[in-house]
Amino acid sequence: MTSRTHATTARTSPEGRAVARTQTLLKGTAGAGTVRRTTLPGGLRVVTETLPSVRSVTFGIWAHVGSRDETPTLNGATHYLEHLLFKGTERRSALDISAAIDAVGGEMNAFTAKEYTCYYARVLDTDLPLAIDVVCDMLTGSLVEAEDVDAERGVILEEIAMTEDDPGDCVHDLFAHTMLGDTPLGRPVLGTVDTVNALTPERIRRFYKKHYDPTHLVVTAAGNVDHAKVVRQVRRAFEQAGALGRTDAVPVAPRSGTRAIRSTGRVDLLNRKTEQAHVVLGMPGMARTDDRRWAMGVLNTALGGGMSSRLFQEVREKRGLAYSVYSYTSGFADCGLFGVYAGCRPNQVHDVLKICRDELDQVASQGLTDDEIRRAIGQLRGSTVLGLEDTGALMHRLGKSELCWGEQMSVDEMLARIAAVTPDEVREVARDVLGARPSLSVIGALKDRQAARLDDVVA
Repeated sequence: MTSRTHATTARTSPEGRAVARTQTLLKGTAGAGTVRRTTLPGGLRVVTETLPSVRSVTFGIWAHVGSRDETPTLNGATHYLEHLLFKGTERRSALDISAAIDAVGGEMNAFTAKEYTCYYARVLDTDLPLAIDVVCDMLTGSLVEAEDVDAERGVILEEIAMTEDDPGDCVHDLFAHTMLGDTPLGRPVLGTVDTVNALTPERIRRFYKKHYDPTHLVVTAAGNVDHAKVVRQVRRAFEQAGALGRTDAVPVAPRSGTRAIRSTGRVDLLNRKTEQAHVVLGMPGMARTDDRRWAMGVLNTALGGGMSSRLFQEVREKRGLAYSVYSYTSGFADCGLFGVYAGCRPNQVHDVLKICRDELDQVASQGLTDDEIRRAIGQLRGSTVLGLEDTGALMHRLGKSELCWGEQMSVDEMLARIAAVTPDEVREVARDVLGARPSLSVIGALKDRQAARLDDVVA
């Protein structure tokens, strides 16, 4: 069990001015971790979860910047910069960065999403000071040299080509564009060949300076950590780099607002020579801050979240029309998407889409049974706990919660929110979400007559 507290301590300078504030957000008991947050001068936040029973630590730095912060000409800049921060600082070459973590058996990586970027290292608890030093050096002291920009451009273009060679991955980018159009959320995180080729070192340096200010950063660590020591080490690393900035700066607030998405029955087809047709049929979903997201999670689980889900049973088990079929939700700060994915032979694409559309319509009009809802709640509760059984997942929860919600929710609280979902709430969400006219994205080798019939699916 984890209890929530709001104990706060403030450290002051000799002049009496507060320079740091520490809060105990969640008090861990019975194996759950204690979560603390310290806000340093300059607006840098440090959030840790202490688990004395493990011997590893995952340390990460989250930046409040993603591909939705890019202009059309900067599309791909966030991801490009993610690569470049591994290329060297004044203190370390690219080889020095990777060799330092490899030498202690650690793992280091990064990822870019539409609303945030994360850099992290997983090491033994005794090697945490090294991980802090290396990752902080990368975030505060990257050189972004012109030669590195040119060299990494080829790597990123290969990554784009690799994604385009995987239609099961690419179709989700296509669906985002189908639903959101040529907007920051509708464009691919990686950028395009044209936008990546057009990015210059100077543009990337300006992007780096603007978005990697301490007020936009959250430092996280989960595992066998001492919060006060982590704060001291992080503060020292940022101060040595001259990166803490104004002492009166405050952290940026989580993104907010609302955005309406209209699903107009649009159909996008990329006709490619693939063995399978890859489809996503979907409609507007919910923002991640929507109070109904818990009911939406239960609905998604029952509809297409496991082997007992309706879509899996109808499409794969009963008819054998697809190997992979599932539903998913994508929640952003101001809007969301709901989609059903399936991969099947091109000559069966209309059968698969008809079944999926029929199931969506049926659940929208008649709802799920009480048994389906109870099973989905149990499945969702179990997967929530099992998904947090390593320090990497815990670090991810800390960073995303701080950036996206500005607060930390304990596992017990999450489980209680899921358990409190009622059948009526799930049915109401099903009517609201699944009752909308769907749109469709398809990648595959469809014949002209097959392509001509796609409009019937969303009619």
